[in-house]
Amino acid sequence: MIRAKSYFSGSGGMDLGMIEAGIDVIESFEIDKKSCATLRRNFKHKVNEIDITKITVLDQQDADVYIGTFPCTRYSNIADIHGTRTGDDLFLHFFRHVALAQPEAYVIENVPGMKKFQVVMECMTKLPNYYVRVECPVNANIWLPQERKRLIVIGTKRPFNNLDYPDSNPIKMRDIIDVGTEVYTPAYVQKRLDGHYRDKPIITDLDGIAPTCVAHYSKDRSTRLINDGKRTRPYSVREWARLQGFPDWFEFEGTDNDAYKMIGNAVPVDMGRWIGIQMIKYFAS
Repeated sequence: MIRAKSYFSGSGGMDLGMIEAGIDVIESFEIDKKSCATLRRNFKHKVNEIDITKITVLDQQDADVYIGTFPCTRYSNIADIHGTRTGDDLFLHFFRHVALAQPEAYVIENVPGMKKFQVVMECMTKLPNYYVRVECPVNANIWLPQERKRLIVIGTKRPFNNLDYPDSNPIKMRDIIDVGTEVYTPAYVQKRLDGHYRDKPIITDLDGIAPTCVAHYSKDRSTRLINDGKRTRPYSVREWARLQGFPDWFEFEGTDNDAYKMIGNAVPVDMGRWIGIQMIKYFAS
């Protein structure tokens, strides 16, 4: 079986997708305590609660595929608003692991804005001994009722040209929403609906497609609302998770706000599964 290691694993969306595709994820590396607790609760493989900048490479166990989903906030469009779109050095530590370990393949998932960082892209696409594909944008709406565009980098030791995309047949919003369910709705939600904020919420109905699930939902549930046919309200944690492709058996550690944050930061499970399928095709070729 193809073995993979996952770096910056978060709550495990990419890990779960790869496992569902048939990849053996042998260990995850993550620094956030709640995310690590979530990983341990839902997976059987080794979870390393550790700062990747503090560990060496060549004394770690090897794998066929290295997966890097380093934090995207520094590369996102929203960072322009706050003046923080300056890049981040965490990518260098994933680069360090790939460069030294030389796995057969590596995968990176991030926001399309990463393409604007020439140093990052040079490191991630010009590694010696690798043929590299950059797929951008890959939109989660292929599989799920969510607009979520991502950049996928796939590096392989041999050329890999038969990447394919599924026919668009996503889960519908009405398959995700629990109509009439009670969801905690802070008072500021109604204030935004009433126009007391600079902008109105993005409201999706049962026939629509939601905007990108964001980690900031843990702090402000008024920006994205669902009209479930009975009332307009925030998404429940379970609905937020379904929008990212997590099955109902998957459990998140901590409070609802912890869960919203982890889900918003996650790789959609379906996207991870698609990447895993491509890896299996590569190793079989």
